[in-house]
Amino acid sequence: MPTSFIQPEFKVKIDYDKCHKCGRCVQQCGWGVYNFNERPIPDDSKCRACHRCVTYCPAHCISIEKNNLAYRDNDNWSPAARKAVWRQAETGGVLLTSMGNPLPYTRIFDHLVLDACQVTNPSIDPLREPMELRTFIGHKPDSVGVEPDGNGGFRLAEGEGMKNNLKLDTPILFSPMSYGSVSLNVHKSLAMAAERLGTFMNTGEGGLHADLFPYQDNVIVQVASGRFGVSPDYLGRGAAIEIKIGQGAKPGIGGHLPGEKINKEVSSTRMIPQGTDAISPAPHHDIYSIEDLRQLIYALKEASGYKPVGVKIATVHNVAAIASGIVRAGADYVYLDGFKGGTGAAPQVIRDHIGIPIEIAIAAVDQRLRDEGIRNWASVIAAGSIRSSADVAKAIALGADAVAIGSASLMALGCHLCQSCHTGSCSWGITTQKPELTRRIDPEWGAEQLTNLVHAWSHELQEILGALGVNAIESLRGSRERLRSIGLDEQMNKVLGVKPAGM
Repeated sequence: MPTSFIQPEFKVKIDYDKCHKCGRCVQQCGWGVYNFNERPIPDDSKCRACHRCVTYCPAHCISIEKNNLAYRDNDNWSPAARKAVWRQAETGGVLLTSMGNPLPYTRIFDHLVLDACQVTNPSIDPLREPMELRTFIGHKPDSVGVEPDGNGGFRLAEGEGMKNNLKLDTPILFSPMSYGSVSLNVHKSLAMAAERLGTFMNTGEGGLHADLFPYQDNVIVQVASGRFGVSPDYLGRGAAIEIKIGQGAKPGIGGHLPGEKINKEVSSTRMIPQGTDAISPAPHHDIYSIEDLRQLIYALKEASGYKPVGVKIATVHNVAAIASGIVRAGADYVYLDGFKGGTGAAPQVIRDHIGIPIEIAIAAVDQRLRDEGIRNWASVIAAGSIRSSADVAKAIALGADAVAIGSASLMALGCHLCQSCHTGSCSWGITTQKPELTRRIDPEWGAEQLTNLVHAWSHELQEILGALGVNAIESLRGSRERLRSIGLDEQMNKVLGVKPAGM
């Protein structure tokens, strides 16, 4: 009998006529694909198609191809479904996976287009006119008072304005990714980039390593159900605090970081024993109602000197009602994480089949808060597969104040979406704690990559605003009249609050 019904997903091909036999591929592969016996010999079954060997081969003699085995056609049983049954029959375990949902659900952002100005309301040249991307996250006052400025004009009266708001120079933050699930050099890259960009990175639920203390003014610290790394000092160092209730890739379940990833540094930062699994329970055991959540929000505010406190939730069918309760409980922002968001590890069945798209959640939450007259009480941050500046603009037009990017930021650092983060063997040094792999990311280089990405998207946002004839990102927020849909049905248009193209 065969040891496995499952054949390798990829085939590694080497042109030995061009191969230098230098062994670089053996050194670069984190998955142990290659053995060297006078020349590199690949084991196809271990290949994740991360392209590290292809990128660093000096002879450019390696190619990775899909193993296109023929399967008898069956619309009900796809090859992926068959492989899942075979794998679970072999192991008896839950299928784990990483990164975002790859199934072909409708990508709603791709069915939305933005309006543009022409003659009566002309467009604006972003090269010659100022384009304001500055965004403030937090509670806004119901009204403000003004007073004479002494020069014939007016200014905000003393004590008026936005208190305890986070100031972003661009409406893009870095998503929560915990130390342990990603390497320390990734965290350093994110923190350095956030400082340079005038935005924020988020620790995730893994605590704040001491090396990031110099960047604390641009760091949001997270309080999750496991309370890893949470202490008065930790809360005092964050510019804001985020309570993590749920995650888009795994709504309704907790987290699990394998003990193999808990080295001495991760252990110290998370305040747990080295080598033990870090398990976050699904619920916070002190939160079973909105009243309980309110109590925690204000406990964290008091413990931190009344810094902004946000709440992160996964997008589920009643997300609007949940968000309303969170805002009324005193949160300064609501972080919505859509079902295509990435993760370091999740049961495949949860990631692929639970939750709703971020586009629907943004529109539903924004409209609910407007209908209740509390939209200005808190900001909305949207996340879950924000792939481009166009996605950013469309999310803001649907009602978000800002967006957070996780998968895109990791791709800027080399991630090839091989969906094997949970193994801890990332060849690019991103989702691993192995020293020989983590050193592959130089934080200075990583910060430059991330800064370049966000600068590029920000410039494109300015171009979009110019085409729309507005000069501030605030003018786009919740302006669904500037959106039109293509290929969405009437019910979906109603949920999103947008009109079809041509109307």
